[in-house]
Amino acid sequence: MSREPRPNPQSTASISDYGEHKRASLTVAGRTYVIVSKQGAFSHGRTDPASLMLAKHAATASSGATVVDMNCGNGMAGTVAALSGAAQVHLTDRNVVNADAARRTIAENKACNAEVWLGHGAHPLPRDLAADLVMIRIPKERLALLQLIADAHRLLRPGGSCCLAGATNEGIKTAAGTLERIFGGGRTLDRESGHRLVCATRSSTPADLPGELASSFLDFDTFHQYDAVLRGHAIRVSTRPGVFSWDHLDEATSILAGVMVVERGQSVLDIGCGAGALGTLAGLLSGDARVLMLDADIEAVRSATRTAHMAGLTNAEARTSDVGLAAQGERFDVVVTNPPFHVGKVTDLTVPMQFIDDAFTALNAGGRMYLVANRTLPYERAVESRFGNVQKVHDGVRFKVLLGRRAE
Repeated sequence: MSREPRPNPQSTASISDYGEHKRASLTVAGRTYVIVSKQGAFSHGRTDPASLMLAKHAATASSGATVVDMNCGNGMAGTVAALSGAAQVHLTDRNVVNADAARRTIAENKACNAEVWLGHGAHPLPRDLAADLVMIRIPKERLALLQLIADAHRLLRPGGSCCLAGATNEGIKTAAGTLERIFGGGRTLDRESGHRLVCATRSSTPADLPGELASSFLDFDTFHQYDAVLRGHAIRVSTRPGVFSWDHLDEATSILAGVMVVERGQSVLDIGCGAGALGTLAGLLSGDARVLMLDADIEAVRSATRTAHMAGLTNAEARTSDVGLAAQGERFDVVVTNPPFHVGKVTDLTVPMQFIDDAFTALNAGGRMYLVANRTLPYERAVESRFGNVQKVHDGVRFKVLLGRRAE
């Protein structure tokens, strides 16, 4: 099931193993499973204790059940549920890299009764689906978590259970309190090494739901909007909870918008587009030239699509993508990028290095890449190694912008 490394004959500086999927064995309740993952996927290279707690619970609680595994990561818990007697299992994740890893995990274990859906919470699932067990590996964003718990409450049959797992420093105690308010109670089933598993049961009688469920963002078609002025262009940005910097324009994006050069008629690729502010500005600057925005988060892609549409652009498109993979074989005059450098709470430069690699590959001869980053991150050497040159076009207190030019 491993994908071959991305072909890139133009440079030996590429990250040759980024696209490779790795297999690891995991034993849960006396049965061994194969977990498939890759760089850029959640908990790659390690076993996530919270996901393992959910998997152990699924192994004993899923016989004959319809199970939903939200924020599923590499599919560990959902796969265990599927092979422990569940009638059917639905896994959802908003990140395309995680969803792909989960599909590979399911296929590797021949779990024919499980299906992976790309999307946040219940959004991609059939509207008439009813579940006996919903498992949630908690996300870090409060409203994104509230969405998952509210979706679980709606999906569950009376008597069904919702189980959350996460770390203390990720907010599992707060999440447990939210779960208890919505379900009218809860209990801790497992606790170990700063992680815990908490569960609640859907009552058979209607409950007085807490006021926090009145949040308009629990409607998947409701977007937060804020106004930004970039290079003299007024842009209304549409976002959803959990999208990077979802409630305001982040400083790095504002800086990159101010220094990137996009001339009329130049095509633009935005890798890691978030809510689409940069890509939309690029579309306004370029006139009728093509703009492609890529992001691993489907909610970011939905947001960027809406942002571009509200700006009146007809030349912009957004796609879900593992870094630049969805643009493979296409070429652009300019690439702009604000790559992530955190995996959870840990700084990990593997993914941004692939951003640099994919940016180079996507450029026409003579094309330019503009990359904004925290000024302490050591990207200069990587850009110079890949492009043969690097120029710092902004050097601020917190952020820098690097320019790499592909040779004519």
